[in-house]
Amino acid sequence: MKIKKILNNNAVVVSDNNEEKIAIGAGIAFQKKRNDIINPNKIEKLFIMKENEKFQQLLLKIPEEHFALAEDIITYAEESLGSKLNDHVHIALTDHLSFAIERVREGIQLKNKLFHEIKTLYRKEFDIGIWAIKHIENKINIKMPVDEAAYLALHIHTAKLHGGDMKQTLRQTVIIGEMIQTIKECLNITIDENDISYQRLLTHLRFTLSRSSHPEQPVMDNEMLTMIKKKFSVSYQCAKSVSALLSAHYNLLLPDHELGYITIHIERLRNI
Repeated sequence: MKIKKILNNNAVVVSDNNEEKIAIGAGIAFQKKRNDIINPNKIEKLFIMKENEKFQQLLLKIPEEHFALAEDIITYAEESLGSKLNDHVHIALTDHLSFAIERVREGIQLKNKLFHEIKTLYRKEFDIGIWAIKHIENKINIKMPVDEAAYLALHIHTAKLHGGDMKQTLRQTVIIGEMIQTIKECLNITIDENDISYQRLLTHLRFTLSRSSHPEQPVMDNEMLTMIKKKFSVSYQCAKSVSALLSAHYNLLLPDHELGYITIHIERLRNI
């Protein structure tokens, strides 16, 4: 395996069976030059990068330590999740991380308005994000805000197989945030984000949105739905407000049985 181009001390473009690939490993390019043979034992990751040119440009403009940190996070994420992330994560997460580190160095900190929703919906990814900000502090002595753990969680989630793209994930999380805000206003309550009822509601709303584009047969009979409407009338009216929000702003229509299930979750919140 020969070096075609050195990207930095830890990343090179190689020719492998007449195919161009990216090889990553600690010190893989140390004292190496073009056409040198790579020691296979030095390779920690080897992959074909469809966005090869973009990746190379990114590595030329960011500090090498930022790239090394991103790769540490990607490796830890794959080990924690027990699966590989898609190759685009090497661009998306690295670019985001480098920019975030520079922002913090300049004293600029961005609040993540979807922090609580992300923390609950993507718990495993959020825990990885927490590990990541601690790792950054240990490695380069920069304390990242906890909001950054949520931003990293989104990148990790969208890099998973079937994780969806970032635009779709953000859209869904924003909609859920608006649904929760509607419920808070309807009930005139504050919600404890650590309460199990809140977490169950968030999870249900997430699947509600997923099902809205793939309608299923009703799983709640009419008799049960009628009883829910009557017994939990306040919560049902609140669920209808959520439905009206989705219809007016996102052209999403919820079937009656879905309103029934949302009503049950809202009722649990009322009785915390």
